Amino acid sequence: MALRFALSLGVLLLACGDSGSGGAAGATGIGGTGAGEAGGAPAMGGGGAATGGSTEGGGVPTTGGAGGEPALGGGPLSGYGEISGTCGEVDLEDLQSVLPALLSNEIDFSARPRFDVSLLSEGGQEMVADGNLGGSSLHSEVFALEVLERCEGATLLKTEGEIVYDTQSKKTDILVEIDGEKVGVSVVRAMSFPEGAAYTPADALPVLEGKLDDILLSTASVSPADAWNKQILSVIAQTPEHAASIEAAYEMLDDETRADTIVLITVTEGEDHFIYYNQP
Repeated sequence: MALRFALSLGVLLLACGDSGSGGAAGATGIGGTGAGEAGGAPAMGGGGAATGGSTEGGGVPTTGGAGGEPALGGGPLSGYGEISGTCGEVDLEDLQSVLPALLSNEIDFSARPRFDVSLLSEGGQEMVADGNLGGSSLHSEVFALEVLERCEGATLLKTEGEIVYDTQSKKTDILVEIDGEKVGVSVVRAMSFPEGAAYTPADALPVLEGKLDDILLSTASVSPADAWNKQILSVIAQTPEHAASIEAAYEMLDDETRADTIVLITVTEGEDHFIYYNQP
């Protein structure tokens, strides 16, 4: 549906400015989950969402909104944080497509100043209980799941340590089901390190490219019992400016790297410090 319009090569611009293993050692970071990220480059990690309308890869605007069921074009279910922007746009046809796509939305934690596990969905609480395979990206991974559950009707099947691979491989963070299809979900944070540092498309490009390459590796190595047809890369972005840099970097990628992955950028607003700097 909406994803069929994605991936026109024009750079997507947000209306307003403002993964794996570990963070990076550069002036700016995109800290990551699942597949490892290179040191000395910006680090990328995982989960969160953005407010306002969003634009897909083809420049086609999408709408979200609060309340309602997570159906195509509908608004998000209620939960921890207020979601706006693209919601309910991923359907069975998109999950079976060989085309890539770029989507964006937002999650605002202004009403909840401290992280509270009791406010999470059952799947989110299970992820916290199970933990991940290392690094400081668990919170971002949790909110990547929360957004997919509330917007796309995703159901958690397996956490990172439960997914089975036939060979040594990069890891995917979450296995979910959407519309009866198994979907791998990798998560990465678009963030500044140290806090407050600039974050440019040049910072974002090597990590985004590396993460998408790692998705191809994990897809090739996953056991048939857990195999997915499609992966979603959830980029949890610290500000609208971070999201804009990710979008600009995405436009620099070749078709082979984009492959058939759906990239969902979720900007976090409000009291989101715990997602990026591992503090409540």
